[in-house]
Amino acid sequence: MNLIDFILHIDKHLVTIVNTFGNWTYLILFLIVFIETGLVIFPFLPGDSLIFAACAMAAIPKYGLNFWTCYLIFIFAAVIGDTVNYEIGNWSEHNGAKYPWFNKLINKDKRKAAENFFATHGGKTIVIGRFIPFIRTFVPFVSGASKMHYRTFIIYNFIGGFLWVTLFALVGYFFGNIPLVQNHFSFIVLGIILISVVPIFIIWLRKKIVQKKEL
Repeated sequence: MNLIDFILHIDKHLVTIVNTFGNWTYLILFLIVFIETGLVIFPFLPGDSLIFAACAMAAIPKYGLNFWTCYLIFIFAAVIGDTVNYEIGNWSEHNGAKYPWFNKLINKDKRKAAENFFATHGGKTIVIGRFIPFIRTFVPFVSGASKMHYRTFIIYNFIGGFLWVTLFALVGYFFGNIPLVQNHFSFIVLGIILISVVPIFIIWLRKKIVQKKEL
């Protein structure tokens, strides 16, 4: 099982996980979202689609997943993950030069994109970035590295985590089990990814337009 297959067919793989691990599934769900948001070297994990798929399964009694347990676990994972990532960014700003191997683990292009996004939108980036793959993982890291006030970060962190999880959890719970969605789940996942990338494209396009006007 490769990562792309896991992301595109996460509904089927999640059924296997539930059948294999039972209640330990909640811990696995927590860890995947925590690692995606908390460890800056793992920005490719499927947070959006995982929340959607897990909450869609929670709407079907036979799978034994409790919606509210999933919902709270995802919020805790998202908020704690970003907090850990903030601390890693803060640490790297003070100690990164002493450990050059650490900087080699970080995707420089994705980090630069997050820095540009952060410079444009400030603290709101923590909320907006939640809905954008890759940016979501690097924003708290950049926040810590830029020495954003911790209290300000925590407020934006909680708001962003709450909105992100609530949106995909509710959409998954109420729409994930519609036959049309179930039969075309991989296309739904691709759609979620593409829609999430739209803000980056808009910012890039606006930047190009401004640059042309300045020439």
